[in-house]
Amino acid sequence: MKALRKILDSQAKHFEKGGKLEKLYPLWEAQDTFLYTPGETTKAPSHVRDNSDLKRIMITVVVSLAGCIAMAMYNTGLQTARAIAAGAEPLDNWQTNVLVNVLGLPIGDPTNVLALVVHGALYYVPVLVVTLAVGGNLEALFSIVRKHEINEGFLVTWMLFPLILPPTIPLWQVALGIAFGVVVGKEIFGGTGMNVLNPALTARAFLFFAYPAEISGDKVWISAETSVDGYSGATLLAQGAETGMDAIVGTVTWMDAFLGTIPGSMGETSALACLLGAVVLLLTRVASWRIMVAVTAGSFLTSALLNAIGSETNPLLNVPFHWHVVLGGWAFGMVFMATDPVSSAQTNRGRWIYGFLIGVLAILIRVVNPAYPEGMMLAILFVNVFASTIDHYVVKANIKRRKARYVAATV
Repeated sequence: MKALRKILDSQAKHFEKGGKLEKLYPLWEAQDTFLYTPGETTKAPSHVRDNSDLKRIMITVVVSLAGCIAMAMYNTGLQTARAIAAGAEPLDNWQTNVLVNVLGLPIGDPTNVLALVVHGALYYVPVLVVTLAVGGNLEALFSIVRKHEINEGFLVTWMLFPLILPPTIPLWQVALGIAFGVVVGKEIFGGTGMNVLNPALTARAFLFFAYPAEISGDKVWISAETSVDGYSGATLLAQGAETGMDAIVGTVTWMDAFLGTIPGSMGETSALACLLGAVVLLLTRVASWRIMVAVTAGSFLTSALLNAIGSETNPLLNVPFHWHVVLGGWAFGMVFMATDPVSSAQTNRGRWIYGFLIGVLAILIRVVNPAYPEGMMLAILFVNVFASTIDHYVVKANIKRRKARYVAATV
């Protein structure tokens, strides 16, 4: 490692100010700080020092996503194997050829965990690679133009975006979506730390409205009885919107939904994996427990109210809270999206309000809007827009109270 450090130090002069490759300094700085801790430190006494920095926070979030990533690969392979077990003929696609002809693993065996994970990885990894190739290069381009270092913020966006996509989404749509999310969702606001919207959710929202056939909230990839490669069909929430809880309970058990062995976007299906991620984020204090509790409270009270009202024409009004939390992207959105430290509220009281509004809107959009029975994405993006406004009025109220106390103390 010392030899590598010497090599890097000897080449740094070419990228520093006055060097031939000065314009590419952000690329040089990015790889150097990825391999080693930055050598620069603050010297002025006014700086607040903390052992936590952006890199450590971003890596912690990535670690917390490990369970969701594992389930993304396992469940994708499982859904494909179940389709074959139901009588589907394996398609002559490259994933099948690699699995069988190159790796020599069986296809269609729901009990072979290794084969399921590898088959799922053949869907997941290409989406991950395209996300990094397009989004990462855009990040580097903006850093070079703006002459600042490449921030680690994209590391989380890179890991989050593939997990909220269906396995069979065309890779060109992945590239287009992440480009929109990075440029429109973040860079036009000034880059990492300045964005109003969550970049990964912005990218998914763009794909949802631009290409609903491939990523629509009620038409996502599920295992087919006639096609192993998957097809567009109604999710459990969409089925529930049509026929009520019988469609959901008759298809899967609550434990199936909790564990994540159900159809859906790659990394969103397992509430258990999301819960494990929440434990990591809360123990390391990267995410706000206030937001998570507030989202849960808002969703619980809203679903309880709608259950009490009931409806014969809208069966989703009768879906209880304990089913809402294990279906769709509710758990994933609450743990990893709503708690985004940049686009969420910053004050403690604001976090309560922010999270509660997300919980309420997520259930309302699911239940009231028959065209989109998955509401977590839109709820978070909508409240993202008002997060700074919420903080503004919280701070304003605090100043007003302090002024009142000061006047009372001086009288």
